[in-house]
Amino acid sequence: MTDSGRKRPLLAVVLAFIFPGLGHFYLRKWGRGLLWLGLTLAVSTLLVVTGTVQMVDEFSTEAVLAAYRARPQEATIASVVVSTLNVADAYWVAIRENRSQEVESGRKCPNCGRELDQDIDFCHWCTTRLEPVEADGQ
Repeated sequence: MTDSGRKRPLLAVVLAFIFPGLGHFYLRKWGRGLLWLGLTLAVSTLLVVTGTVQMVDEFSTEAVLAAYRARPQEATIASVVVSTLNVADAYWVAIRENRSQEVESGRKCPNCGRELDQDIDFCHWCTTRLEPVEADGQ
């Protein structure tokens, strides 16, 4: 979180990529994060055929690679799709939260993020040209 209360979408994406739901936890969307974590675990558990997982006496790189190679292709595709959607959702939620916070706090410059005068059509801090504000204030 930055000083102004904005969330960092890139950080949410990285956290969601590292562990499903973690990006949503950073955004304080607890239910949504638990949903993504549960969905990822469900896909991983339900799509792996029991016969492909072999019990080994010791944990080694070869045993992990053998289990990964024995995994059905459908399980791999489903896991990649769920992970991609998780990352995209974390990014989308962060962007949406930042936009809604800007609307609540007033008009801000899209370039430098500073408060703007309502009467002018450029940022007096960084001279960025702004789009005209609609009549209903959106």
